[in-house]
Amino acid sequence: MFCYRRRMTAFQALKTTGVPTRPRYTLAVEPSELSNERREREREMRAAGRLPPGQSLTLKWPVLHAGSVSRFDPRTWDFRVFGLVEEQLRLSWEEVSNLPQSEVSADMHCVTRWSRFDNRWGGFLATELMKRVKLRPEARHVMVHAENNYTANLPISDFLRSTTIFALRHDGEPLTAEHGYPLRLVVPNLYAWKSVKWVRGIELLDRELPGLWEFNGYHIYGDPFKEQRYSS
Repeated sequence: MFCYRRRMTAFQALKTTGVPTRPRYTLAVEPSELSNERREREREMRAAGRLPPGQSLTLKWPVLHAGSVSRFDPRTWDFRVFGLVEEQLRLSWEEVSNLPQSEVSADMHCVTRWSRFDNRWGGFLATELMKRVKLRPEARHVMVHAENNYTANLPISDFLRSTTIFALRHDGEPLTAEHGYPLRLVVPNLYAWKSVKWVRGIELLDRELPGLWEFNGYHIYGDPFKEQRYSS
């Protein structure tokens, strides 16, 4: 059963997951696309101001993650909202699956310098989830918790954007396990390490704390258009 360890340090999480102390993803990608289609599309996105500096367009969808692909058991899986809320929320897989559904079309920019455009994400909006809890006034930040003790931090203002979605589907198809099935948080305005795979809950905080990659050298915020890849 998944366990929320509120006092687990990032160093302890690294020991648990076997992730190296220097920031690095497990990477499995297809060879670079060199087609005329890709180059033309990249020129279009750059001219439209949609391709951040230092990024290259991909027509495929690279697989990147820390640790191993999570196994899913709908009988024991749950999702929690905890921390600075008046009453904690726990949802079963059936309850999560039945939340009102939306679709968001958004670009994805990875810190490893690829960008994938016009992804169609299907699932429930973060704002929809938060209708079910009452925030305490001091809540300002979100710590996202996932399988393998993975964490990522967000300001609550980014979490509550209209484009932030808990995705169950991508481009009309169910998410695959390697891309975060059963549930992935997608935060399109930030680098993709904030779009957490295998997400299991969110913790509301009154201050900004680093998640796993932020603790290990990635930028605390991660705006792709400002190239906020690493902390200075």
